[in-house]
Amino acid sequence: MNEWLILITNHAVVVINAMAFLMIAYGTIEAFLRGLRAMVRPSATGRELRHGYLRYARWLISGLTFQLAADIIETAIAPSWDDVGRLAAIAVIRTFLNYFLERDLKEIVETPKGQTEEAGQSKVTKQGRSQADG
Repeated sequence: MNEWLILITNHAVVVINAMAFLMIAYGTIEAFLRGLRAMVRPSATGRELRHGYLRYARWLISGLTFQLAADIIETAIAPSWDDVGRLAAIAVIRTFLNYFLERDLKEIVETPKGQTEEAGQSKVTKQGRSQADG
């Protein structure tokens, strides 16, 4: 009975890690292409690059979440404490990466979209007035 559980768990871990790989690979390719596009055709606001970063962060968070799920499942059949310790270290690293990515993503989303644009326009306006006044 134990053998079939190990067999199913091993297959599940491989499938989940493959899904995570596909998510991260797709997100990386998409982010690379968006970055190239933003470099070739830069916008004044940088909105394209920001949007690309947000999408990439979402793909990474999704992939890391799936990898963490695979790690948790893998600990169920870990034969030794060394294996459990190694998996725990990997899980902690992935959890921290996920936390900081989510925090950065939340910070970017909560930043008013026009904040950087307004700051740039106010500098131009102030410079234009001071030059016109002077």
